[in-house]
Amino acid sequence: MEKEEKKFVNKAEEDEMEIYGYDLCRWKLVLVAVGVICSGGFLLLLLYWMPQWRVKATCKRTALKDCEVVLLRTTDEFKIWFCAKVRILPSVGAHPLQNPNPIVHKVSNGHAVRFCESAVEDNKNDLKKYLPMRYFTHHSVKYFWNDLVQSFDVVRGLDESASCSSIHNEHSIGLTKGMHDFRKAFYGVNEIAVKVPSIFKLLIKEVLNPFYIFQLFSVILWITDEYHYYALAIVIMSVISIVSSLYTIRKQYVMLHDMVAAHSIVRVSVCRRNQEIEEILSTDLVPGDIMLIPSSGTIMPCDAVLLSGTCIVNESMLTGESVPVTKINLPNPSEYPKAMGDETYSLEAHKRHTLFCGTNVIQTRFYTGELVKALVVRTGFSTAKGQLVRSILYPKPTDFKLYRDAYLFLLSLVVVAGIGFLYTVVNSILNEVPAHTIIIESLDIITITVPPALPAAMTAGIVYAQRRLKKIGIFCISPQRINICGQLNLVCFDKTGTLTEDGLDLWGIQRVENACFLLPEERACSESLLKSEFVACMATCHSLTKIEGVLSGDPLDLKMFEAIGWILEEATEEETALHNRIMPTVVRPSKQLFPESKQETNQEMELFELSTSYEIGIVRQFPFSSVLQRMCVIARVLGEKRMDAYMKGAPEVIASLCKQETVPVDFERVLEEYTKQGFRVIALAHRKLESKLTWHKVQTINRDAIESNMDFMGLIIMQNKLKQETPAVLEDLHKANIRTVMVTGDNMLTAISVARDCGMILPQDKVIIAEALPPKDGQAARINWHYADTLAKCTSSSPAINSEDIPVKLVHESLEDLQMTKYHFAMNGKSFAVILEHFQDLVPKLVLHGTVFARMAPDQKTQLVEALQNVDYYVGMCGDGANDCGALKRAHGGISLSELEASVASPFTSRTPSISCVPKLIREGRAALITSFCVFKFMALYSIIQYISVTLLYSILSNLGDFQFLFIDLAIILVVVFTMSLNPAWKELVARRPPSGLISGPLLCSVLSQIIISLAFQTLGFFWVKQQSWYEPWTTDSDACNVLDANASSAHEANETLHDEHNIKNYENTTLFFISSFQYLIVAIVFSKGKPFRQPCYKNFLFVLSVIVLYVFIFFIMLHPVESIDTFLELVCVPYEWRLRILIIVVVNAIVSVLTEEAVDRCGVCFLSSLFGCRKKAPKAKYMHLAQELLVDPEWPPKPRTTTEAKVPSQENGSYQIITVT
Repeated sequence: MEKEEKKFVNKAEEDEMEIYGYDLCRWKLVLVAVGVICSGGFLLLLLYWMPQWRVKATCKRTALKDCEVVLLRTTDEFKIWFCAKVRILPSVGAHPLQNPNPIVHKVSNGHAVRFCESAVEDNKNDLKKYLPMRYFTHHSVKYFWNDLVQSFDVVRGLDESASCSSIHNEHSIGLTKGMHDFRKAFYGVNEIAVKVPSIFKLLIKEVLNPFYIFQLFSVILWITDEYHYYALAIVIMSVISIVSSLYTIRKQYVMLHDMVAAHSIVRVSVCRRNQEIEEILSTDLVPGDIMLIPSSGTIMPCDAVLLSGTCIVNESMLTGESVPVTKINLPNPSEYPKAMGDETYSLEAHKRHTLFCGTNVIQTRFYTGELVKALVVRTGFSTAKGQLVRSILYPKPTDFKLYRDAYLFLLSLVVVAGIGFLYTVVNSILNEVPAHTIIIESLDIITITVPPALPAAMTAGIVYAQRRLKKIGIFCISPQRINICGQLNLVCFDKTGTLTEDGLDLWGIQRVENACFLLPEERACSESLLKSEFVACMATCHSLTKIEGVLSGDPLDLKMFEAIGWILEEATEEETALHNRIMPTVVRPSKQLFPESKQETNQEMELFELSTSYEIGIVRQFPFSSVLQRMCVIARVLGEKRMDAYMKGAPEVIASLCKQETVPVDFERVLEEYTKQGFRVIALAHRKLESKLTWHKVQTINRDAIESNMDFMGLIIMQNKLKQETPAVLEDLHKANIRTVMVTGDNMLTAISVARDCGMILPQDKVIIAEALPPKDGQAARINWHYADTLAKCTSSSPAINSEDIPVKLVHESLEDLQMTKYHFAMNGKSFAVILEHFQDLVPKLVLHGTVFARMAPDQKTQLVEALQNVDYYVGMCGDGANDCGALKRAHGGISLSELEASVASPFTSRTPSISCVPKLIREGRAALITSFCVFKFMALYSIIQYISVTLLYSILSNLGDFQFLFIDLAIILVVVFTMSLNPAWKELVARRPPSGLISGPLLCSVLSQIIISLAFQTLGFFWVKQQSWYEPWTTDSDACNVLDANASSAHEANETLHDEHNIKNYENTTLFFISSFQYLIVAIVFSKGKPFRQPCYKNFLFVLSVIVLYVFIFFIMLHPVESIDTFLELVCVPYEWRLRILIIVVVNAIVSVLTEEAVDRCGVCFLSSLFGCRKKAPKAKYMHLAQELLVDPEWPPKPRTTTEAKVPSQENGSYQIITVT
């Protein structure tokens, strides 16, 4: 066939994959079957492990539209292969969101009549009406054939192409039963099915792991070689390992299943197209169904957009944030065409109108006669919760240098094994050994070189670290990330609730009258302000609600409302039922706020009437949006005809929406004064609405029509105190050379002030504000550079900025000291977006010194994390999990400060809402990483030491005995590996970072030097024993110890008859057994590093105890032989003077090993560089390379009061030129 053009699924998305079509080929199947039989099933295993080989070996390439099997390959750096079978679904339409003729027939009055069932029954024989829809399922998502793109495509819900007006005008009338059934065929059952696999399935999958197959091969080989006891011990260990692994995996599946099953099947009411209300199971919901939200609340079984009414929702399952969120109905743009034009509905942009699957609707507000309706937009695994569950079920592989190097290291061990294999074959042939023995012994050398216990040993450190983290209240859902946390060199922090206290205190208010600021006032609940519009705005402009009688909502709203001392009352269901429209939420002052009443009764009555008559009803609410940075309400004072609009939000945003004549001229100066002191400033605005705006019109009006031409009313100044531990934690991170960055939704000057207060920006450091402006009126995009600390100095008396304030490497006489002055970039979300789009080349330079990123939207936080990762930073992110889920998941180590035990929003969750968890996590990560290195180095040396022993013994046609192998592997290796991993983390963070991979100078130098030492001392012992005067090839009659005991001889003879063919008992074997046994313990101590990343090994009680016991035991049996032990371990008697010489060899070996390791630690890199004549290389990390370049760049950092302008669009995007503004 012709070479087909390369096709993709999920194009330009995170899970983009290449796709190829294949058809089954019979002759290939026959060939594979023959190969499987001839290879004893090994070929089948190989094809099971390699999907691409399996498909290519049994199928032939064909066009995608006709294929039976698809082969998929991810386009990321991992290039992972998957295969899936193509299935056929008979359907009466090509697309689920279209209305095919057999199903729906539109009649003249615009209503749809159900046609499907009768049409299908009448035409049972007419199969042409059915289209064979071809699809396959991958990672719980269905991909259907799409003729338009000539490839397979995911079936999208209503969240992809529907506009806001079409949602109200077309989709809000519901589905007929026939349309519902048609869509269900495509979308399937609405459930997030986490199937708990059967024990048998899990067992087969676990046993077919290459690691266990290799163990099975080893066991068969050892049994053939008559190493029965050793084989039995390995089988028992493997069974224990498999059982514990099965238990853990099944437990995780059960936990996930239980977590997901909370919403799986509930009864829901849906509104059909003929206005009938039908009760169905939630599993039958499809996109397009109109779901009725019960007033008592429910757990959402799908993602749905609110069409009418208001809901209060707890989204803690998704975000970890337990503060209830108010959701309002989606505005209908067609009712107000003059306002903002129609836009496409998207879950991210319209999340304030969207109810997400798995979230808990606490209560609803509704109109009598009207129901709270929501349009189902996504179901099953397409929902927000479904995608989170998919990310847990099918996690993205962890790309970490350690794991890549581990495979390379194993490969090098296989090469060493190959050399041993060839040596054994040649040596055995020269010595005329039988073919059967040659095969067994040469294969045996492979099982010795590649340690079967390596994977279990490698994970031990991570498991112990996870336990230690759990003890200090840090929970982890992705254990592999613990090692990566050991490499973090930059941490991004959210501000509010993370660096600062969650709650805000009201510092004061500053009102505006006649476009002038009045003096600041401490209290907002004074008698004179009681009926002011300023207090009315504070009383109404919030999203507070009563849940079980307790006022709850955003902490800032709560503080603001408490400061005025008003009362909030919500209508009950009974009250709402009595009226023909919604009963609004009412706020009114408490009686204590009114002037103290005099004793006269008539005055008391008047005051009572006044207190009951002054009430404000909140008629419509536009909730706070982090994108718009404001919220708005429409309210009406009881008895007034006209309604009022109140708005609060970011001062810059509010001022831009107000009439300019109402905004004080010194607005920016006053705002700057407060923000520079670290206050959180919120602006208020008000507007009297036209009398023609009725209650019904208000319910459907677009917020843009309200939020304009407002009157500026003043500022609320909130004090956001730093958490007590924040400065100390940040200082620890700075001392450890870990960069800290602030990413916040707050004002930039406030953020800079907080950054200075907490030590993120030091007093002598300069802050450069990058203010980027998008292209406008034919002008290119530009960045204006300001110096934050000198903004206020730009008065008439000092028109220019002092050259001393410029922290750059300029040609200046006295700037030697200033070369050390650090500078930081600060920018807001709007500038960041412009820079990303128009100044691509500048992004790496800005993130290299960017410290404060203010007014950042949730998706911009994620983009920032990605930009930092692009310059090779290992990025940590610490936030409260509410609006930074994307960044928490994207970062190498995301920590959510949440009360929940495990939040699916991030890999790590800290129960303590404090950033002190960050250094703790990094310390544990470093300890786990160093433990992994120690264990890997030890396991590699164990393999090589045993390999050296066996290779030397093979030269005299001998080997280690069954019980010698057993003693080494169980008593020494297993005990040492699992106790050396127990070292806790070092008590403080140091400036040095552990290496990220095994293939690094010091590590390789360490391993190679210990291999050479082990080889040298074993070879010395092996040849020195032959030089002894008493030495002779050992026989049953040998008596090197001069002990002639008839009983002993008979015992030796009896034992010898059992092992005669293996030639285990000889002087060389005994010598090498003692030397190698000590070598395992020597390298365990040498590699068990403590400071600066782990506690010293002497604090690891179990490790110390194990090593001492083993040392004492081996010394004892070497210097004071016990006959029964010698017989068990198949050792022979050697003279006492030789035992002392072995002791000398061991002691010298230990001294040389320890000194060499110390030398490698101190000057290993320099030694390697001089050995290979390496010149100093440029740093590998991009950010380090860039920092070196910028040191000699005279144009960087930009000078104050200059502008960087993007080139014209015709030229390459991302390039720029610098223009100095005079």
